[in-house]
Amino acid sequence: MQSTVDETPSLTKKPLRRNRRTRQSVAWDDELCNSLIDELRSLREAMLAHEGTLAPWLNRVDPGFRASARNLAHYLALRKGDRRPLQENLAQVGVSSLGGAESNVLANLDKVLSILHRLTGQPWQTGFQNPVVGIERSGKLLERHTAELLGTPPAGRTVRIMVTLPSEAAVDFGLVRGLTVSGMDIARINCAHDGPSEWKAMAANVRRAAKAVGRPVRIMMDLGGPKLRTGFIPAGPAVLKLRPQRDELGRILVPGRIGMRAAGATMPVVGATAYVGVDTDWLAAIAPGDYLDLTDARGARRSLLVIHRDAEGALAECERTVYLLPETRLKRRRKGAGARTTGLTDLPTRPGFLSLKQGSTLRLSREGNSVPVPNKRGKQWREPVPAIACTLPEVFGQVSVGERIWFDDGRLGGVIRHVDRAWLEVEITHARENGEKLAGDKGINLPDSRLELPALTEKDIADLAVVAKEADLVGLSFVHSASDVEILREHLRALGAPDLGIVLKIETRRGFENLPELLFSAMVGKAAGVMIARGDLAVECGYERLAEVQEEILWAAEAAHMPVIWATQVLETLAKTGLPSRAEITDAAMGERAECVMLNKGPHITDAMRTLDDILRRMQSHQIKKRPLLRALSAWSARAASADTVITREASGPVE
Repeated sequence: MQSTVDETPSLTKKPLRRNRRTRQSVAWDDELCNSLIDELRSLREAMLAHEGTLAPWLNRVDPGFRASARNLAHYLALRKGDRRPLQENLAQVGVSSLGGAESNVLANLDKVLSILHRLTGQPWQTGFQNPVVGIERSGKLLERHTAELLGTPPAGRTVRIMVTLPSEAAVDFGLVRGLTVSGMDIARINCAHDGPSEWKAMAANVRRAAKAVGRPVRIMMDLGGPKLRTGFIPAGPAVLKLRPQRDELGRILVPGRIGMRAAGATMPVVGATAYVGVDTDWLAAIAPGDYLDLTDARGARRSLLVIHRDAEGALAECERTVYLLPETRLKRRRKGAGARTTGLTDLPTRPGFLSLKQGSTLRLSREGNSVPVPNKRGKQWREPVPAIACTLPEVFGQVSVGERIWFDDGRLGGVIRHVDRAWLEVEITHARENGEKLAGDKGINLPDSRLELPALTEKDIADLAVVAKEADLVGLSFVHSASDVEILREHLRALGAPDLGIVLKIETRRGFENLPELLFSAMVGKAAGVMIARGDLAVECGYERLAEVQEEILWAAEAAHMPVIWATQVLETLAKTGLPSRAEITDAAMGERAECVMLNKGPHITDAMRTLDDILRRMQSHQIKKRPLLRALSAWSARAASADTVITREASGPVE
């Protein structure tokens, strides 16, 4: 049943068996064809036998998924052995090598058998059981299952676009309407952020926008799940760095400019790039031309020049770098007037983080307080070992020394060196040369550990009350086993939403290894799909294996006629900066092989949506799943016609 992770690189596997018959022989060889017939008939029997073995699963699935479940059983039997030698021999004869048989395994195999029988002059074995999914029906099954989960596709594009809603979507209807106009087919609400009131407001804005624009938009709500994260780290000191802009020769282009306004005020000061709060009476007494003297955080003496004053505050500039703290005092200097001073408020706080390098020791604890560790003589080190809390400390009893641990989507990695019921000691083994900053609320992955965590946290169960009322489909995060799916289904039945679509988020190594049983368990309902959550999956399975793993998920889902959502970092650079990287354009084009592509939020999300829409519309004429389509290539045809004209002219000689 399990789709185990194969750690062996492809190059180390046994070489393919090659047929040495020469090209001068006949188009096919009776001996080879008969051998292939025997092998394919044995394979067919194995497929049907495997279907019988999986009968307990098949009998539970929804009638609408029954044929798909049987096809998945046949596909799993096909992939039990190494079929590459068989494929090479089939290709040599000139028939299908079964490389694209995912959606109709038995029908594809029977087509090949029929051709081989005709080539050898043998009657086709009509007594064979007819395939459950024909080639034409397989496409219709996938279309139907996709529509049931994700809704009807937009005109001119078969792949849906899902967009993660930012927090602002709860209060900014214009934002949601803009996303809908730009092509959003499914709005994703992440229950790991914000709260029930914000989720309800987002859902209401989505429904309102869909009605206003006149196109359907479904709502997916992702449960947070038992996500391991780093705990809270206290914020760093409140400090403001002000510096001028200089050219390559060090000459000042623009002085550093700071806005001063009454403590607690939020109105902008024209021209300011940073702000501080000051005493109201002091602010009222300053005027353009005043100098403000100070000693900054480093003990450096600096002066600011007031250049503007209005009802909202004052603007001052400085031609040297200055670091301001809450205890910094600004003293007004003006001829003929007494000196007056003020303290500073409303300075930005630096997010808390731990600085870690290769070889550093990190303690993962319940409290997260840095602790001094005694050496062998019982004396304490001068520097305490940095420590950070974990959101699920129950994992401390489920890990072992020597297992790997990753933080922040693989940016920082280490090995567990000591295990205690209250803490873990980790040696950092993977970090950039200058070290990494580890902040709070960052993901933790334990790819070597077999964690027994509840499918749904207490928060997830509480969140389901909102999900059942507001969502069209729910994302089950960090799903590991069929029992996880059944637990979710039980809660949905209790909430009166038994037919709510379920999306299996495959984001752990264990979830990938149990993918077949997860697919069968999802088929018990009327609407189900798979999300390839490539962020955590890459960390869990290894970046080197991500391409291979995501391919295998695509194949298995196609065999189950189940829609796939292609997720994580799709056009992320474009959504965040407004300019795409070259690699992510190719990655987005790969999304054509899925039924839906998910975009994350960003300031340029509408640009990313328009780009993705264009890419998907172009690619659907070139490829269906992993099958290329040979449409006419107009650019090359035009060049060929132009070349013919040139050749004709040259052949006719010079014009007299």
